[in-house]
Amino acid sequence: MIATPEPDHDWKTELMAIDQSKSGIKGLVDAGLAKLPRVFVHDHLNLNIKSGPAPDNVKIPVIDFAGVNTDSTRRAMIIDEIRNACMKWGFFQVVNHGIPVITLEEMINGIRRFQEQEPEAKEKLYSRDESKKVTFNTKIDMCNSPYSYSGSEQSM
Repeated sequence: MIATPEPDHDWKTELMAIDQSKSGIKGLVDAGLAKLPRVFVHDHLNLNIKSGPAPDNVKIPVIDFAGVNTDSTRRAMIIDEIRNACMKWGFFQVVNHGIPVITLEEMINGIRRFQEQEPEAKEKLYSRDESKKVTFNTKIDMCNSPYSYSGSEQSM
């Protein structure tokens, strides 16, 4: 099914306003956002999704990285597992990746510290320029959605 914008809503203007705020969703919440912007709600896509608990036999893919750097056959299998998990699920869990727990915790804490900074500090990194080594933005595919704008339009 092809998603089409609702005729009574100006998606492009809403996308531009969110992007030009350079604050991300947390910034919108911190500024007193009372309702999630419509561009982040997918009910307009008229999706045919049945909600409810997942069946007991449904399990998030877990990919074991053991042998990824030492066994070319195992590496090829892992690559296939990743490809399949991405295509079917869109996400997966990795085990035996070799990253120490303390490093993972420090990464999460660093992200938390970044998000808790004043908006002005984060604005310096807000960009959709993929050539930059470090950027901050919101909804990475925002400029590629059916309702998108290029990200280069002039301010209104």
